[in-house]
Amino acid sequence: MAEFDNRVQPRVGAAATTAAIDVGLRAYMLRVYNYMLAALALTGTSAWVIANTSLSSLFFAMDPVTHAYGLTVFGMVGIFAPLAFVIFLSVRIQKMSLATAQITFWIYSAVMGISIASILFAFTGESVARVFFITAATFGAMSLWGYTTKADLSGVGSFLFMGLIGIIIASVVNLFIHSTMVQWVVSVIGVIVFVGLTAYDTQKIKESYYVGDDSTVAGKKAVMGALRLYLDFINLFIMLMQLLGNRR
Repeated sequence: MAEFDNRVQPRVGAAATTAAIDVGLRAYMLRVYNYMLAALALTGTSAWVIANTSLSSLFFAMDPVTHAYGLTVFGMVGIFAPLAFVIFLSVRIQKMSLATAQITFWIYSAVMGISIASILFAFTGESVARVFFITAATFGAMSLWGYTTKADLSGVGSFLFMGLIGIIIASVVNLFIHSTMVQWVVSVIGVIVFVGLTAYDTQKIKESYYVGDDSTVAGKKAVMGALRLYLDFINLFIMLMQLLGNRR
């Protein structure tokens, strides 16, 4: 009987450990998604406030001839500031407290509202809402697939990263040549890249979970995971707006 108990006990222990990991992983992923959704809500609120109040004059100015909106100096700073926040958070998060990392993430999300406000000026409200729901459905489906698939997406991730570099270079070049064809090609490739990155990043965030992490380490991982998924969602939304949005 004793020998029987010794044989059974490790199986019970292994099952209990697996169950604990599953529960912890679900809680961890839920925390990542909650951070991301809260950041999207903050960005949307910030964009609406900027676009519909006197704050808009700080960041945007209307051309009296074409009646098109352009960026002021503050607008230019606001458009490029999120990049600085992403770099700062990525480089310094290990030396930050969890509270500082969270605050930086929230500030970054609010500043991103300036970029989204420019979309509200350029496109009709109906098309913005339509594309947002298309983005949400696409993102949700790909993130779910990335979480559940047994396939290793590492090789795909390397290919997608190269595509991302190409998008950045082409976008910078197009700031000077203003080619609608280049913009269209960048948008099409961008949709493909960020759809793929959504699945890839979800899988990597899942794999980053470790049951032995303390609350601070797990919290920082959740912030960085939320940042990755937030960037995928926002960039996918922007690319789809360029393709499907109706301009004013």
